[in-house]
Order: sequence, then C-alpha cells, then structure tokens
Amino acid sequence: MAAVLVIVIVVLAIALADSEEGTTSAPSTTASAKTQRAQTQEAAGERADLISFELDDRSQAGITDVWLVWTIRNSSSEKSDYSWEWEAVDASGTRMANGSLLETGVQPGQTARGEYPTTLKSVKGIQLNITSFNRTASY
Repeated sequence: MAAVLVIVIVVLAIALADSEEGTTSAPSTTASAKTQRAQTQEAAGERADLISFELDDRSQAGITDVWLVWTIRNSSSEKSDYSWEWEAVDASGTRMANGSLLETGVQPGQTARGEYPTTLKSVKGIQLNITSFNRTASY
C-alpha cells in the first residue's frame, strides 16, 4: 500500500511540474537546429536583395499622396520572383497600414524598382517593417 501511495505522489508531482507556466524546453543542438540556422542565413541573403524600401511623401496642396518605393537587385544566378509582407507602425507601436508586394521576373544581376500607393495620411513618425521576405525561382 505504501508503494502505491509513493507512486501516486510521484505522478502528481510530475503532473504539477509539467503544468507550470513559463517552462520551456532546452534548445536543441541536433541537425535540425543546424538546418534551421542555415535556412535563416540563406533567408538573410535573400533579404539583402531588397536594397531599399521606404516611404515617399508626394503630398501637395493639402492632398495626401504617400507611396512605398523599393529597389531590388537580384544577387542570385537565376531569374527570380520576390514577395514580401510589410507593415507601417507609428511611434506608439500602432500598425497604421500593412500589405504584400510582389516583384517578378528579375534577371540575375538586374535591378528592379517599384512603387505602390498607400492609405497613410503622413510619413511623420512612421517606421516600415518587413515581416516576411521570399525569393523564388521565376519560370
């Protein structure tokens, strides 16, 4: 009977320990972790192809006209398509706008420039963030 009681106490202790908030698994040093680091480095290389991405305020005579303007240079050896997601955040951290953009058929070594209108009322205090960026082979 004492052995059963000890087992029940151990099981309860383990169950309570597993349910604690804030506990996380230790980082893995397996091959999958190394693969994830390699993929992150590769993605950073792709992201470097986006040379500039900024807001251009073309507003005049009280009419708001704010555009996104970008330059991409294909550093790969293949014709590539680029897609990325962005957000515009004000100084308080509020998202004022977001969207997705696409640049297609950029030849190796070629530079592509683009622009796209926004619904932003001002560029003052606005920070652009790239939330996702991908380069894929173009066919």
